[in-house]
Amino acid sequence: MGYKKLLLGDEAVAQGALDAGISGGYAYPGTPSTEILEYIQEAPLARQRDIHRQWSSNEKTAYEEALGMAYAGKRALVCMKHVGVNVAADAFVNSAITGIRGGLVLAVADDPSMHSSQNEQDSRYYAKFARIPLLEPSNQPEAYRMTRYAFGLSEQLKLPVMIRLVTRLAHSRGDVHIQEESLENDLNPVSDKRRFNLLPLNARVNYQRLLSKQDVIRKTAEKSVYNKIEKTEDKSLGVICSGLGFNYLLENFEGHNCPYSIYRINHYPLLEDKLREFGSSCEKLLLLEEGDALIEEKVRDLFGPEKTIMGRLDGTLPRAGELNPDLVAEALEIKEKQVYENPENLPSRPPALCAGCPHSDTFEFLNETLENYPGNRVFSDIGCYTLGALEPYEAIDTCVDMGASITMAKGAADSGLETALAVLGDSTFTHSGMTGLLDAVYEDSAITVLILDNATTAMTGGQDSTGKGQLENICRGLGVSDEHLHVLKPIKPEHEKNCTVLKNELEFDGVSVLIVRRPCIQI
Repeated sequence: MGYKKLLLGDEAVAQGALDAGISGGYAYPGTPSTEILEYIQEAPLARQRDIHRQWSSNEKTAYEEALGMAYAGKRALVCMKHVGVNVAADAFVNSAITGIRGGLVLAVADDPSMHSSQNEQDSRYYAKFARIPLLEPSNQPEAYRMTRYAFGLSEQLKLPVMIRLVTRLAHSRGDVHIQEESLENDLNPVSDKRRFNLLPLNARVNYQRLLSKQDVIRKTAEKSVYNKIEKTEDKSLGVICSGLGFNYLLENFEGHNCPYSIYRINHYPLLEDKLREFGSSCEKLLLLEEGDALIEEKVRDLFGPEKTIMGRLDGTLPRAGELNPDLVAEALEIKEKQVYENPENLPSRPPALCAGCPHSDTFEFLNETLENYPGNRVFSDIGCYTLGALEPYEAIDTCVDMGASITMAKGAADSGLETALAVLGDSTFTHSGMTGLLDAVYEDSAITVLILDNATTAMTGGQDSTGKGQLENICRGLGVSDEHLHVLKPIKPEHEKNCTVLKNELEFDGVSVLIVRRPCIQI
């Protein structure tokens, strides 16, 4: 029974969640996780069952909405990229203490090598910190099967479960064998009011309950089909690998026949006894894991300096960035069997704003006006407009995290900087810029805010922003006066007018907001 389908890793997770009987998918778009919810939004089964599948304002609201659905007894999937977990961390960590009723699965897509991210943090540490199970697929079929399994595991343990993808898996395709879908859960909300009221008296009890589950969580990893030890006669080297590390290892051997013993770890937490048993049976160990050296650190703690352990921490593999078959071949000292080559001598192609992008006109009137304000600083944010840092505009000075433009501009103004501007997009504003603007209004800070409203979340594929059509009302509601709230159109005939409005607001000793509105050229 079933059929095959060619799917991205992201899509395999989405299909697995649909077939597991979810009643809702929640997410904020962020590469490389965006395609998970996009797939659910277009899926015939989602339309047939009227599964919730709208974008949320940010990752924290997405996680809390999914938690509410799980509270009601239904199954929910919540998706985000690795830095989105920082935004959702409050709800995520506490949901392990409340526990859940229906299945709750968090799909996180990490971005080693920072293809489209500010850092390459490893989400496995979050699962360890929250004391919940983590599944890490090596390929698309496993991503599908693990997602279905994760919902059952979540309901068995009454805990959220994390699935960790990385960019290469999220955005590559493979054949997936699709199985018959499950029915949705019946509505069955939690009745114990103490469980979800994390007053200290209740939270202490709940936390002890979480701690008491750790043995059961460990036993599920011990019995998991996703953790495998394959021993060979060659004891000179043992390879411990997780996720895509396993694929990169096999690609270096004809017929995928690795001569060394392998310990695959795809279901966490780590099992000390298994690591010790496997490591003791081999003369040397090689650790292959995408992201940080989480497993390697544990292995080094177990064996100390007596055992030769190779990986990221000793320089056998690079400390940062993605793995690939070439790096693994070099670690195995079989360079002649390279299967992955980086093209050389290709001309550089830095990213650039699209031809006709409204941000181009915005940066032109911004730069021209600021020529008369030496010492200015432009605090920007995360979006297409961040490309304004590059030539030919070189118009912005900072990009740190979602929402930091307004708050950093305010802090700089607090320090005495005379000309502090914030530049952010409409989606970033509703994601995490509104509270910063509220702080600025409360203190009447001398900052000028440009909200670049292109009517979409352009950088991640053109999703609707939750603030679409509401930005003026939101700003008024936060206390921005009509006198210093302007809507500008970034086109050449309006250039002089836009310069004049911006100049006048830079002279104002208080909060002003310029909504610079023109649709993204792609929509």
